[in-house]
Amino acid sequence: MDTFNTDKVNRDALSRLARQNRQSVIDHTLELLARPSDNPPGDTRSVADYLVNVLEQIPGVTVERHETAPLIQNVVAHVSGRGPGKRLIFNGHLDTFPMGDRSAWTRNPKGEVFDGKIFGLGVSDMKGGLAACLFAFENMAASRDDWAGEVVLTFAGDEETMGVLGSKFLIENVPHARGDAVICADVGSPAVLRIGEKGLLWLKISATGKTAHAAHVHRGDSAIEKLLVMLSHVKALTAMRPKGRDDVEKIVRKAAHISEAFSGAGESDVLLSLTATIGTISGGRLSNLIADHAEATADIRIPLGISTDEVLTALNAAVADLQGVKIEVVRRYEASWTDPQHPLVKTLTRAACEVLRIDPVVNMRVGASDSRLHRAAGMATVVCGLTPNNMGSADEYVDVDELTGLGELLTLAAYDFLTA
Repeated sequence: MDTFNTDKVNRDALSRLARQNRQSVIDHTLELLARPSDNPPGDTRSVADYLVNVLEQIPGVTVERHETAPLIQNVVAHVSGRGPGKRLIFNGHLDTFPMGDRSAWTRNPKGEVFDGKIFGLGVSDMKGGLAACLFAFENMAASRDDWAGEVVLTFAGDEETMGVLGSKFLIENVPHARGDAVICADVGSPAVLRIGEKGLLWLKISATGKTAHAAHVHRGDSAIEKLLVMLSHVKALTAMRPKGRDDVEKIVRKAAHISEAFSGAGESDVLLSLTATIGTISGGRLSNLIADHAEATADIRIPLGISTDEVLTALNAAVADLQGVKIEVVRRYEASWTDPQHPLVKTLTRAACEVLRIDPVVNMRVGASDSRLHRAAGMATVVCGLTPNNMGSADEYVDVDELTGLGELLTLAAYDFLTA
């Protein structure tokens, strides 16, 4: 890509550089798509190889590779500006959904440009976002004499399985993975800057009883019936209401007219409510035998204003009245958000207006991302990624103009944040 010919540049020159090199975002995206990283199996080595090769050729950049399990590699790169300052992190993940039915694809899942779109498995979630971050990082490295602080890339090898071997590992073990602010280019839309996420409880609920023939119910004790009672208590949790978070409701309602166009009507109510989904259920051996064992799993999403402790307290109170019922917490994290007045939110908003000619709203995010891990570690974090089309299914694609625009947007937002 083109570089600066002077030792010191200004914002206008940086903006021109980003516009002139927009093709680079497309090229990076296609190179990443050509290297499958479906999870499972989660083999991110080839994608990491490409990124490391590109990054090692950029003057002034330090690159690290962290292997956290066989096949799973994370990439961290950082570059310093003209002196001390804030540390801004671009975050993304290298793994994607698995392929599914290859025959359903009419375009190449390993990357194809057609009719103003880029097709490919994981292009929205999130190899296009990775390419935009890489592009912005290249531009910031080229202009490093004009800003103070550090720009960091943390590309995680494990996100689709909740990030334990990816962003969580990096935050806990790699000093440069912690900073003042984080831009995550995960799937979403530049028109909706996602500043928070609901909390989560994944539960395994088991019940034991006493088997007997169905003709002799007086001799048995049904585990399935106990489990059904317990599951009714799980569903009753949806009556819980968050307390003291009028600020959250205000931004969610304000964003609804734009946000629900992307995420579907009803998103706002879901963001502000506790939801409980019974994912799996099993039990019993025969229809004419009273079940001595039954098991279910539940997914509980928790809005700001309700803690996971409050939810578990309510469930444990219900368990106390049911003999033979046990609750196991499989996964747990709290709801999180970044103040919508944070400078990072403002710089991203201005850059989106300038580059894409849109006036983005801020909102919470329905699904989970690694941003929850950064917020839990005390870092202001915003998700600003690409609008998905057919995400996780055949012919997944993103708009080319939005992709290249995201690269320019992230460049200017990073520059503005570090020069403010």
